[in-house]
Amino acid sequence: MINKFTHANFHAICDELASADADLATIINAYGYPPLWSRPNTFETLVHIILEQQVSLASALSALNKLRERVQEITPARVLLLTDEEYRACYCSRQKTGYIRYLAEAILSGQINLQAFEHMEDDEIRAQMVTLKGIGNWTVDVYLMFVLQRADIFPAGDLAAVNALKRVKTLPATTTREDVINVAANWQPYRTVSTMILWHYYLSSPAKRVTKQKEQPF
Repeated sequence: MINKFTHANFHAICDELASADADLATIINAYGYPPLWSRPNTFETLVHIILEQQVSLASALSALNKLRERVQEITPARVLLLTDEEYRACYCSRQKTGYIRYLAEAILSGQINLQAFEHMEDDEIRAQMVTLKGIGNWTVDVYLMFVLQRADIFPAGDLAAVNALKRVKTLPATTTREDVINVAANWQPYRTVSTMILWHYYLSSPAKRVTKQKEQPF
């Protein structure tokens, strides 16, 4: 069964999580409800997520905007026409240039179908996406959370979410990846929404840190 959240039930889910977890309640009481971050289910969105890997969000957005200026509309066919030099002018590394081209070819060939993903289970989507060069679990997590609004994803590869969880729960420096995942398991079946509360805290609290996005923080 596909487990999603919507604008209609987002605040109610936040309230349910807060009633069961005093730390999440403290965040909402201090900073209000988190935004419901979302993105359209498009090739451009996946390109954007790829660009966000291991760099700041601002840097990724700069590269995305440069690509938009270059091709007007970011589509698989148009990005495949760009030369290596044009990608470099758009702040795209050689590695990410390869990832974007590979994704474009996968979509044009029908290897993956973004619209079909809307009706598939999370595990099925992940199994297909991680076969693509340059797409790991962090990228899939962000896609499931932001684009498909799947309700029960915890991105263990996201440094901001993990660091916020550690701060909120006052976890020791020796905390392992498994420890973090076990703590997040208490928020099932709404780990996506709890993560958005953590991101909201991370961005709103005075001790916030600008963190690069990564596939794996441990």
